[in-house]
Amino acid sequence: MDKLALETIELELAILIRRVTSISTQKKIGKLDRSAYLLLHQITSHGSSGVKALADEFHLDISTVSRQAAALEQKGYVERIPNPMDGRAYALQITELGLREFKAYKQARFERISELLKEWPEEERKIFGELLKKFNRTFV
Repeated sequence: MDKLALETIELELAILIRRVTSISTQKKIGKLDRSAYLLLHQITSHGSSGVKALADEFHLDISTVSRQAAALEQKGYVERIPNPMDGRAYALQITELGLREFKAYKQARFERISELLKEWPEEERKIFGELLKKFNRTFV
């Protein structure tokens, strides 16, 4: 592997993480944080889901996702749906309030990213998206 290329990627990722963290703490978008957005996105995209399945999807401990889900439930963004086959188990389903908050947050993120990339040619935006997607899939 090209050491210079890897050094560039490592540094640029560190800068990206710092800037994204800085922006999200200084200019909070809506009422959701990143973990809430990702959980609601998963539920919205794939339907109701149990905590274990969500934990598996994001490679997190069940206890972490359980705490995050409890916070979403407390805010009224998700509700528990009992599993008819196992009375102890349940799935999380997004509520109307949760869906509204999710859509508003997603739109605000879309607008921010659109503004950042407005000067980029369309082809470069497509390539960047595909490379980010490929990179994220390597963590699986």
